[in-house]
Amino acid sequence: MSRWSVILAGGVGSRFWPLSTPSRPKQLLPLVSREPLLADTVRRLTPLVPAERTLVITNATLAAAIAKMLPALPAANIIAEPRRAGTAPALAWAAAEIARRDAGGTMLCVHADWAIGDDAGFRAALERAAAVAEEQRALVTVGVVPSRADPGFGYIRPGEAAGPRARRVAKFIEKPDRATAAKLVKEKCLWNSGIFVWRTDDFLGEVRAHCPEVAPALPHAAKGARREFFEACTPISVDHGVLERSAKVLVIPGDFGWDDVGTWAALHRVRAHDASDNAAAGDAHLVESRGNVVHADGHTVVLYGVEGLVVAARDGVTLVTTRERAAELKTLLDALPPAVRDRP
Repeated sequence: MSRWSVILAGGVGSRFWPLSTPSRPKQLLPLVSREPLLADTVRRLTPLVPAERTLVITNATLAAAIAKMLPALPAANIIAEPRRAGTAPALAWAAAEIARRDAGGTMLCVHADWAIGDDAGFRAALERAAAVAEEQRALVTVGVVPSRADPGFGYIRPGEAAGPRARRVAKFIEKPDRATAAKLVKEKCLWNSGIFVWRTDDFLGEVRAHCPEVAPALPHAAKGARREFFEACTPISVDHGVLERSAKVLVIPGDFGWDDVGTWAALHRVRAHDASDNAAAGDAHLVESRGNVVHADGHTVVLYGVEGLVVAARDGVTLVTTRERAAELKTLLDALPPAVRDRP
């Protein structure tokens, strides 16, 4: 049975302003390594799935940039959504696309903008998930073993055993407050990573059975009518539209240094540190400074005698905040004049 990778690469990534812009969002930026996050994702998956069986689902405005970044991918494998409709329509379209080319294929679904500390462990978890999905004809998610109580992630409560390698999902839990997150970690709940693995026919069957926001549009997908399909869908996430409604969802644990890199402060978790616990990229010079995150894009940044800051400089705009408040970037952007906020 053939396996396909499906990489979700939409979104505008405003949480990494001023480096990110609508035409160059988070997934196209070199935030963790010297390569953009999307290129890292493709490289990470290539030992499992070749380029000809890798689909990238993205916004129409990003398709050309992604094609240039990933020349090994066939042009037909970069799929531009005509409108943003959420992950349920995106993955349903991908499943139908794969089914038209390769009936019975298995999808390994990931996001383009993660950091992974252990690539081999990540691939091994995907292979385990694919084996369970194919053997048990289930929708499988990989729940990440938490390394801390983090209110920024959703959680999965595993239920009863479903064979030797998987458990049924008892409940998906939205992002909790910090006290609840600590309780969930103590109860052996897992982070909801957004890693999904299933056979295309099994997933499409569950969409038909449980997701009225997408099911009526599936005949358009079967014919390859992309615009008609997305116009006929009601926007909804795959978690809400399918997984929370299905009785065929299983979870397996994974522990491979996963992080969704949601804020500037998250880079302190996933980048290499210097001797003073700073995580810096670019032409940055830090003297008597500790625990800072610096990203210098075409600028020289010098820090002296400070601790716990985020400094990001690009194109004449410099952001300075603290690691603690880096998650509040939307509040900042809403307060800025458009001439500053919306610079290309």
